[in-house]
Amino acid sequence: MSDTWWCEHAWVGGHVADGVLVTATDGVIDAVEPGRPETGTRLSGLVIPGLANAHSHVFHRALRSHTQRGGGSFWTWRETMYRVAERLTPDSYLALARATYAEMALAGVTAVGEFHYLHHGPGGGSYDDPNAMGHALVEAAADAGIRLTLLDTCYLTATPAGSPLEGPQLRFGDGDAERWAQRVDALTVPGHVIVGAAVHSVRAVPPVEMSRVAAWAGARDAPLHVHSSEQVAEVEQCLAAYGCTPTALLREHGVLGPRTTAVHATHLTDQDVADMRATATGTCFCPTTERDLGDGIGPAPALLDGMFSLGSDSHAMIDLLEEARAVELDERLASRRRGVVSATRLLDAATVDGQRALGWANAGRIAPGARADLVAVDLASVRTAGGGPTAENVVFAASAADVTDVVVDGRTVVTDRRHHFDVGRALADVIGELTT
Repeated sequence: MSDTWWCEHAWVGGHVADGVLVTATDGVIDAVEPGRPETGTRLSGLVIPGLANAHSHVFHRALRSHTQRGGGSFWTWRETMYRVAERLTPDSYLALARATYAEMALAGVTAVGEFHYLHHGPGGGSYDDPNAMGHALVEAAADAGIRLTLLDTCYLTATPAGSPLEGPQLRFGDGDAERWAQRVDALTVPGHVIVGAAVHSVRAVPPVEMSRVAAWAGARDAPLHVHSSEQVAEVEQCLAAYGCTPTALLREHGVLGPRTTAVHATHLTDQDVADMRATATGTCFCPTTERDLGDGIGPAPALLDGMFSLGSDSHAMIDLLEEARAVELDERLASRRRGVVSATRLLDAATVDGQRALGWANAGRIAPGARADLVAVDLASVRTAGGGPTAENVVFAASAADVTDVVVDGRTVVTDRRHHFDVGRALADVIGELTT
């Protein structure tokens, strides 16, 4: 099946081209031709490649605005998160994920990496289908119209010292990495899904077990993600338990490498940065969550030479353009200098690097052979008017509200800012059930 789109302006090969005709067959781009007369489906504004949300905990969407009264820390926020986790069923997980992934589609996201650790029923007992919660995510992404990298997460202990899981955490654990792998190997998925692996963190997976997870991912050439050095307390706990930083522990046990993405990587030593660069380990920053939880500001300039992606994590907001500009704006606060990270580099982080981090190597570009993911950004809104068709206007002025049309693998998912179902109503209904 062949499709044609005419883009008023398009981000092609690192620059803006005008009057770009894009043709695709079966969801893959055949040709990209600038300077062509209008024909086919018109996409106004500046058309960019599909955005990748490289780090999501979809059930955290239920917490938005419910955790903003009073003070506290990441650790007190986590207790509220556990209370929501305790209430979810496969059906409510499906409903929440479907609506949240549709919210992502409205924001121009064409692929999401779901860091999935809510595996079992309350108390830790398996469902009749041990992957019922994972299958809910697969169905949700299909309904929302986006691709999914299901980063099935190994979560075994409560602390680096090996304290057992308890309470709501019991839903996360498989007992050991071998049983985790057996469950994941039984997960069958359709073509819009890649199954990857995740080590939750150094506090949740002992060294021997994290090596086994890394070996599983290596044998399957699968993406491997890991929370790393998000909190100062996490680093201190790791130093106390193992005498080294989380990054050093991950390197020693074979977790780092070119298929691996370290999520957050906020509190790194110079040696940690050197270890990540030496192993070609990627990084995923989630600035809106990192500021919401008071995590800190990570060393972006030291990591930009590698695969540098972005995620919305806890979904304090879902806006990959905000995540992109926050990398630069946070660095301005930290360094008191402007222009450290260019708009072009940030747009790459939100598109091609993010897609690569999720295993979609042929996505994130508007080019022949790439997946036909097209995201049109309004250049005439109150935010973007006067800025012109530039990367700077998209990254530093536009927001998710300026995404007008979204095409995923050649299929139109969003038209004139509308999804095929009422996303706001769906979110309100399911979140109301979970938080009352």
